[in-house]
Amino acid sequence: MSDTPYIFDINGAAQFEQLVIENSFTTPVLVDFWAEWCAPCKALMPVLAQITEGYQGELLLAKVNCDIEQEIVARFGIRSLPTVVLFKDGQPVDGFQGAQPESAIRALLQPHVAEPQAPQADLLEVAQTAFADGRIGEAETALKELLAENNENAAALILYARCVAERGELNEAEQVLGAVKGDEHKQALAGARAQITFLRQAADLPDAATLKSRLAQNADDDEAAYQLAIQQLARQQYEPALDGLLKLFVRNRNYSDGLPHKTLLQVFDLLGNDNPLVTTYRRRVYQAPVSYTHLTLPTKRIV
Repeated sequence: MSDTPYIFDINGAAQFEQLVIENSFTTPVLVDFWAEWCAPCKALMPVLAQITEGYQGELLLAKVNCDIEQEIVARFGIRSLPTVVLFKDGQPVDGFQGAQPESAIRALLQPHVAEPQAPQADLLEVAQTAFADGRIGEAETALKELLAENNENAAALILYARCVAERGELNEAEQVLGAVKGDEHKQALAGARAQITFLRQAADLPDAATLKSRLAQNADDDEAAYQLAIQQLARQQYEPALDGLLKLFVRNRNYSDGLPHKTLLQVFDLLGNDNPLVTTYRRRVYQAPVSYTHLTLPTKRIV
């Protein structure tokens, strides 16, 4: 017997009636009449098996050993081996004798057997691609389908939360993230939580294009530099955001009571030490030179 449910040996006329004739009313059955001594039969068998398995249940393969099943051989008048007969709706509808190439066998089957359905696309991959392209609604649809099958899929939950956050439903996004279990996607989870945090902050700020325009006119516009970094953090553009915060920190450590440094530390905390950007920018902050342009120095009275 074969390891696949689509391929089986026939033992007796009663089994032929059940597994071939009756099955053929719902699924076409290819019957391979063969014998142990027949070399072409043995060459043909793996070809038939491969074709059958490729149809993923749209075709069955029954193997009849002609040395044993003489009654079945006589019933269908089998005179040469190998002989292959296709049964459909209880009747033989096509077939061939002798070993045939795979292309010829597929051509014979094509009018009678439905093509196998293409494997379902990886819904998570579909959602990830759609999200990256800005097609948030399409990503959300794919994720809902995926989560309907498995509502504990951590990667899907995290991406779904990001979709919800993009719609501005930040409280709902936080609830979705609360359902994530385990540490397998720790970094992605931290990133999603950070995004929600900075989306809240960015909601009342000018958009990125406006802020970039201000900086083009005045590169030392500290407020615009800081607000642009927040907008970038909200979009998970961590590297340019961290770079902008670091430059602002170096240029004006006292801006808004040390806000650039505080925000850098907040980002580090939200992303976690496992994130390579955290390691890189922690080191850069530690090594950052001091600019005295905006540094407030204590005054010393001369007595």
